[in-house]
This record gives sequence, structure tokens and C-alpha cells, in this order.
Amino acid sequence: MGIDQRTSSHGETEGVRHSGRYAPRMSETHDVVTADGRILRVHDSGELPAGAGTVVWHTGSPQTGALLTPVLEACAARGLRLVSYGRPGYGGSTANLRRNVASAAPDVEAIVDALGIRHFFSVGASGGGPHALACAALLPDRVTGVATLAGIAPFTDEYDWFAGMQAPSALRAALVSPEAREEFAKVDDFDPECFLPVDYDTLREEWASLGEDSGRAGAAGSRGLIDDDVAFVAPWGFDLGRVTAPAIVAQGGLDRVVPASHGIWLHDHVPGSEFWERPDAGHISILRLLPEVLDRLVEWA
Repeated sequence: MGIDQRTSSHGETEGVRHSGRYAPRMSETHDVVTADGRILRVHDSGELPAGAGTVVWHTGSPQTGALLTPVLEACAARGLRLVSYGRPGYGGSTANLRRNVASAAPDVEAIVDALGIRHFFSVGASGGGPHALACAALLPDRVTGVATLAGIAPFTDEYDWFAGMQAPSALRAALVSPEAREEFAKVDDFDPECFLPVDYDTLREEWASLGEDSGRAGAAGSRGLIDDDVAFVAPWGFDLGRVTAPAIVAQGGLDRVVPASHGIWLHDHVPGSEFWERPDAGHISILRLLPEVLDRLVEWA
């Protein structure tokens, strides 16, 4: 495994290797090569003088993995280093066909090893939530706290998993087969009713970079999104009961993409987790809780 250094669009400088460790001077974009030869496109804010720790941010679906302004600002304000990456099939990362949710753990381990990071907070939004939990369950010696915001729960028949979803057709197709999900991608279109007015306000204001990045990811193709959906409805490859790090499950009560029932289920199955429900929040507006979530993680650490 190793790093192929690249220059990003906002003037980052090159990093320096010391004894096999990679020490970034400024925010950088670079490639990490996995043991099986895949490329993971990584975005790194670089270490800050405060040195409060590192956040590995697991993006929603679809996203390129680029650093989002509100996440970067929230981390910087707390002296936290921010690392994000394109999941396989997104943002320059090599597709990993038939990956499951658990596949995120060895990928993230390769990234933090390459960057010389020992411990980190694992935080995910929406489709990133399951992958954040995978790291907490499968890398327990490295994850010091985990949080999901509007994170989807594993598929189960313990309750009506699709109830409350405005547009569940993509996930229903994924449940039939990967091939059915690929066929659905040919006609898939975003339903604007998935978001509440407060979600659109959030996208126009502090989380505008999320909408812009999602547009870039969608324009690049549907491979990553298809593989995410197939992974969500298939067995995840790990037991949530193995999460031992302090955990937060944050959920909007009016979410039409990932209904509140998913957050409740996750809270019930992630040991010792705190449930942060905001009854009037939707799928995007719940992200406004991120600064408070990071404060809580730092407090625990």
C-alpha cells in the first residue's frame, strides 16, 4: 500500500514522508492504494496545532468524498483533522463490485495507516452512516467514537423498513438483485418531495457544498450509488453489537429519505448509543447538529 500525491483545486501543498509516514502540511488530495491494487481517492485537511484528534467522514450517497465546507469548518473550529474519501465507485476511487458495508473498514484502515493516524472518530451522514458503524465494529482499537446522522439501518423484516420513504424504488430494486438495481438506474430520477422546506433551506445556506458535490458525483455516473444501495439491503457483514466505542445516532423525525424508524432501530441495536432525535428535522437539516455531535465526541475522548 502507498500514496500517490495529487494537487487539488484549492492550492494544497505536497506532503512529506518521514519513516514511512505521510505528514501533510496543508489540505491535500491524494490516492491510497489498497492491498488488492484499488485506488482510494482521499481528501485530508492536514494536522492542526490543537491536535484534538481526527475525524474520518463517511459521505452520503452519492458524494465524491471531497471535503465539504461545513464539515471542514466544524472540525477546524475544534482542532480536529478531517479525512474523507470517495467510497469505491465515487470520486476517482476504483469500483469494488459486490462490496458490502463491512468493506469500508479495511479501506479506511488502509487510509489511516497510510496517513499515520492511529485513532479517529468515525462519523457518517445518510449512506455514510452504515460505513461509519462498520469501522467502529471492525476497528474497535482505532475508533474512539462514532456518530451517524440520518443513517440508514440494516434491512430487516422486524418492522416495515420502507415505511415513510418518499422514493424507495431504488432500494426495492436493489433488494431484488444487483442487476435489477442497475436497470433501475437507467430511469432513476430524484423526487423533490424527498426533502422538506427546511432541507432546501439548509442546502441553500451552510450545506450548499453538499448539494454541489452530490451533483458532481451524480454526473460522473451511477456505479457508486448502485453499489451503495445493493450493500444497504444485503447483509452488512458485521454485528452492530460489536460497536464498543461511544456512539451517537442522530435522526430527523420528519426525514422522508431515511425515516425516523431507522434511527430508532439503530439506537436499539448499537450498545450504549445516545439517540439525538430532532422531531422537526428532515434528511439534510439534521446535519446542522454536526458541531454538537463533534463536541460530544471530543468530550468522550
